[in-house]
This record gives sequence, C-alpha cells and structure tokens, in this order.
Amino acid sequence: MANLQVDVKEMDAIIRDVKGKIEHLKEISGGMQCVDRNCVRILASLKMLELNICDVVEFL
Repeated sequence: MANLQVDVKEMDAIIRDVKGKIEHLKEISGGMQCVDRNCVRILASLKMLELNICDVVEFL
C-alpha cells in the first residue's frame, strides 16, 4: 500500500466550503423541491464527513 499523506485540515476546509455552497444553493432555489430535497441529502452526507473529519480537527 502506498504511503499517503493526509491533510485533515485541508479536508476540513473543503467540507466546510462545500457545506456553505450547498446551504446557499438551497437558499436560492426558490423552494424547488427537487433542489431542496437533494440539498438535504447532500447535507446529511456532509454531516457524516463532519463527524469523521471536522470534529477530529478540533483535537489537532
């Protein structure tokens, strides 16, 4: 297996950036249910990433 360097802080920044963009997309969707529902699903997946990555960054 290759030796991989993981930059958890960069991953945290990207997750937070994506979350902000998805929240903004939901805000500007004008209530389009197809957009809103997919944004909710994406945010649920991002929440799992936050629990696994972003919460760890606080302890580094």
